[in-house]
Amino acid sequence: MTDDPTLGLTLSGGGAYGAAQAGVLQVLAERGIRPGIVAGTSAGALVGAAYAVGFDADAIERAVRRFRWSAIARWSSRPRWGLLDTHAVTDAIHRLLGRDPLIEDLPRRFGAYATDLRTRRGVILDRGPLSTALRSTIAVPGVLPPVRRDGGLLADGGMIDNVPDTVTRALGAERTIVVRLHAKWENVRMMRTVTATSDLVADPTVILIQPEMDRMAQWMMKDVPRLIAEGRRAAETALDAAHRDGRLQPVV
Repeated sequence: MTDDPTLGLTLSGGGAYGAAQAGVLQVLAERGIRPGIVAGTSAGALVGAAYAVGFDADAIERAVRRFRWSAIARWSSRPRWGLLDTHAVTDAIHRLLGRDPLIEDLPRRFGAYATDLRTRRGVILDRGPLSTALRSTIAVPGVLPPVRRDGGLLADGGMIDNVPDTVTRALGAERTIVVRLHAKWENVRMMRTVTATSDLVADPTVILIQPEMDRMAQWMMKDVPRLIAEGRRAAETALDAAHRDGRLQPVV
């Protein structure tokens, strides 16, 4: 099987809810569906980066089950922009890959979405060191420090759009599979979703997967097995519907 270069995967942010995306990836793999483009913000960018690097769905699931917040952040002895230091991301990438690869050299097209705090505009990070992009997209203001890049001050892309399907399209996708996590913090004033769910539902080139997160923890890892299972359930439901109406076929 080969990747479909016209099919994109959009992964939203959502803290621990991102574990559901591992279940989605497993179902895609089982059905022979291989997006050649992936974009995400925050937790979605972390999962998306693992997919873009070339880890298979089962390896990503194992990593999600083992994940602890210390893998991406640690206490800072000199807090200025945030309580934690995200250089742990760089260390984790070096441990896993032996290097900090350039995004443009990854096996799959990848983009992380961040917010430039100075211009209050979204920024697509699809070139340069992978660690810089990931440290930027996870940087929740006040908790994790923003990242300086090309004159910008970059933080969590969810402040602009927590479902960055426009990014996946900008990277070349003609059709997209969108995983929208029901994150409670989307209702906080600083977080908003520009990509309206109604627009995604109405778009025939979009397959929308919406795992239900009711009664599951968003910032603790205790519900990870349930979240993975819910990601699988939501993906199977959405893909069954898409196959029935002919919107999605596997690439052989």
